Amino acid sequence: MAFSSHVASRLEEQAIELPSWAFGNSGTRFKVFGTPGTPRDPFEKIADAAQVHKHTALSPSVALHIPWDKVDDYAELRKHAEDHGVALGTVNSNTFQDDDYKFGSLAHRDDRIRRKAIDHHLECIDIMDETGSRDLKIWLADGTNYAGQDDMRGRQDRMHESLQEIYARIGEGQRLVLEYKIFEPAFYHMDVPDWGTSYAQVAALGERATVCLDTGHHAPSTNIEFIVMQLLRLGKLGSFDFNSRNYADDDLIVGAADPFQLFRILVEVIRGGGYGKDGDTAFMLDQCHNIEDKIPGQIRSVLNVQEMTARALLVDREALTAAQIEGDVLQAHGILMDAFYTDVRADLAAWREERGLPADPMQAFAESGYLATIAQERVGGVQAGWGA
Repeated sequence: MAFSSHVASRLEEQAIELPSWAFGNSGTRFKVFGTPGTPRDPFEKIADAAQVHKHTALSPSVALHIPWDKVDDYAELRKHAEDHGVALGTVNSNTFQDDDYKFGSLAHRDDRIRRKAIDHHLECIDIMDETGSRDLKIWLADGTNYAGQDDMRGRQDRMHESLQEIYARIGEGQRLVLEYKIFEPAFYHMDVPDWGTSYAQVAALGERATVCLDTGHHAPSTNIEFIVMQLLRLGKLGSFDFNSRNYADDDLIVGAADPFQLFRILVEVIRGGGYGKDGDTAFMLDQCHNIEDKIPGQIRSVLNVQEMTARALLVDREALTAAQIEGDVLQAHGILMDAFYTDVRADLAAWREERGLPADPMQAFAESGYLATIAQERVGGVQAGWGA
């Protein structure tokens, strides 16, 4: 089987943003394992991310995390990225690694601390203006560990007021994207624990505020594709953080634990007009590579998303709709499963070769010698990491 011209052209619309932090040392709360050649600054992170795009043509932008990726000259960083064939993408804020934020940031009771957190986000928007970034992505560690620790409604009100001030600074061509997480680091309640809370907060802000869905931030057995459908239906699915989880927020390579779930999500993304030129939903990775090499880990991830996208594009929509109208449950399910079980790897290899790309990006990168080169060149200094 070869891809139809329709599927082949639609695959060209795919863009998956890489997280700068995935190229630094990261891992669990118990141990972070360093590796030779790990980037020591944002410039080296971007050079590594560019290798993923070079071998796959799937990752034209790199997300920044502030303050992890702070530099003196963002125009220089932007030019560095462009010289390597990529752009600077989403700017992620960080209000979870400062002692002041022990009891919250945008939802904190203390006016001084809340002011500090708001000003950090305004700084992030200033950086976006310099880098040409569209999205400010906010994930808040705010919450409580014990019943009665704080007034939950008051925290929602304070968070809304803080977000309002940040949103007022967002430019016409920019967006505020609010992520949610069911638990951790707060274990009694998170201030933004689910898509409904995130939606309620961004809907109150305006059209340029949307929801970020991290695929690892849900309770077991949650129907994530239903959430995808609903947010697309409401016009509020701003972005994905793709990763994979077996238990909680594992941040593993996307598609590793449940490739069928990834397929179902992408079926709904395409159905809902969130893919490629049809919509504004940004595809991003949010992963850590603690025991695997970082660049190959990112290559494997974007290839997994591409493969499940190809399968989702193979769903016979007309036949599926007809079966649904007829109430033919098994036929409708069978049509979906036929697409999922289709082995598209050889066709994707041919698709890449037609576009001057390596048929096997993983092998091509391994043979490039890049890892050995950076291990030899990046000696001395402090390796980049999460700062935990």
